This record gives sequence, C-alpha cells and structure tokens, in this order.
Amino acid sequence: MMWKTKVTELLGINYPIIQGGLAYLAYSDLAAAVSNAGGLGQITAMSLRSTEELKEEIRKTRMKTDRPFGVNFAIGQHGRPFSSMLEAAIEEEVPVISMTGGNPAPIFEQLKGVPVKKLVLVAARRQAEKAEEMGADAVIAVGQEGGGHLGKNDTGTFVLIPQIVNSVSIPVIASGGIADGRGLMASLAFGAEGIEMGTRFIAVKECVHAHINYKQDLINSSEIGTVLIKKSIGAPARALTNEWTDTILQLEEQKSGYEGLKGYIDGQANKKYIYEGKRSEGFGWGGQSAGLIHDIPTVQELFDRMLKEGESIRNTWGISEKD
Repeated sequence: MMWKTKVTELLGINYPIIQGGLAYLAYSDLAAAVSNAGGLGQITAMSLRSTEELKEEIRKTRMKTDRPFGVNFAIGQHGRPFSSMLEAAIEEEVPVISMTGGNPAPIFEQLKGVPVKKLVLVAARRQAEKAEEMGADAVIAVGQEGGGHLGKNDTGTFVLIPQIVNSVSIPVIASGGIADGRGLMASLAFGAEGIEMGTRFIAVKECVHAHINYKQDLINSSEIGTVLIKKSIGAPARALTNEWTDTILQLEEQKSGYEGLKGYIDGQANKKYIYEGKRSEGFGWGGQSAGLIHDIPTVQELFDRMLKEGESIRNTWGISEKD
C-alpha cells in the first residue's frame, strides 16, 4: 500500500506518522528510531539545559539515522528564553522545526529566510488560520483526548480535524487519542494528511528515558484513566490519574492558584515520576489513547502493526491504489 500524502511529500518521509515533542523524553534514541521506521522523529529542545546539549543531541540523532527529523520547541512552558536554542537548531541545519505551547510569532521571525519546514500545534480553528498566515507549512491539530498541554476549548479530535481542514489550505496533521492504524485511517478519512502521536511513543522500547513504571501505568490505564489538571490556572493539561494528580485537583478545588500549585505541577514533579517511577511523588502526561496501549513494542514493530491495520481497513473499504 502506498502512503503518499501532502505531509510525506512535505517532510520527505515514507509514512504520515510524526512523533510528538514529549518533554524530557524525546531524545536521539527515540527520534532516530521513528525516523528510521519511516516517520518523523523529534527532539525536545527546551528540556535540554544548553545550546551545546541541543547540538550534541542533534548530532547523535544524525549518527543514528540519515532520515529527516525535527526539533520541537515547547515555547512558554519552561520559563526561559528559546532564542539561543533555536539559533543552535538553525546552525545545525535541522530540516523541521515544530512549535507548541505558546505564541509562535517570535520563532517565525527568527526563522525568516531559513530553509526549514515549520509545524505549529494548534487546538482551535482560529489558531490554525493564524499559523497559516504566519507562514506555517502545516498545522498539528490536537483535540481534548491528547496528553500534555491542550487548548482551552473542549473540542474533540474528530470534530476539530474537519473544521480545521475546511479552514486552511496547508496540510493538517491530526493529534489526540490516536494510537493505532485505526486512528491513522480515521484521521485520513477526516481530511488530515497525517498524524502525530505522543502517548503511544512513550510505551516503546526506544523511549529509554521513560521509567518502566510509567510505561506499565500506560498499559494498565483505561480510557478513563486520565485527568485534566491546571484548568483553574488557564493551562489545561492531561495526565495519568494517580495520587499526585488527585492532590492537584483538590488544591484546584480550593482555589490555590499558581502559587499553591507550582510545587505539584513543575518539571521536578514530572521528572520524579517519569524518570524515577515514583508514583506518589509526581505525575506523567498521558492522553486518552492510553486505553489503547497494551504492550511495549519497538518503534519498528509499532509501525509494522499500524501499517498492516491500515492496509486491512483500506482493503475492507474496497479502495484500490489508483483510487
């Protein structure tokens, strides 16, 4: 089966599958594995401590794959300037830059004249339109099923995708609640040109920084095993439900505000869980697709399975290649 879409052509990849930025987790092992399997792997830039660390991670990725990969900038979520980190990515001539979690205008300004593909994560139709106006090559549209930071609206992925497809002329990449070949094919049916997955790429062997407890909790989770936190401070984000998130929700009910929450929602609490597996001392991001995760395959095994599922669905629909 051919998997040629506007996204595969834009990014120079074989399959329309993109790995999410995954703060503190998306480094060379995972990015290279996804790219080698035919998708687009990504490095998370702002989880690294310096420009030299970012350059080193980019070079390590290039040693492990000769395929395209991206660098993700989670702007506005790490509390420090990103200009020097972006300049490091430019100097290393990375082929793709993606932007999440904030106003991308300064990144577009810094990227003027740079031959790089620009992807912007959006959670609403107007955001997608603005991204296109700024010069985005594609938008990644994430619905409320997704893990990590989300939009303030409660729009689900499969309502959001056709809305945005109808509103912009650039390719749309679907994200949120997608973990298998069925999600891939459904996204294409709604007019998307590809998918992005975050949660599913945590529970793979090459996501070496994620503690086994984190991966096992994803496997043991269900479609109701996640919760939205930080809504009370205007920054909703979806995490796996545990004792820590229960405490966060209690503090939000008490209207504790950012000052009362910051010790529970910061990067240290996140890393306590995702790196050390300390379930009672931190939290981990996770989307509702956790309910579809039942094992820890290699990235290649995951791709093979998803593509086989997609081919089976296509055959069931009775669609030939020429169609």
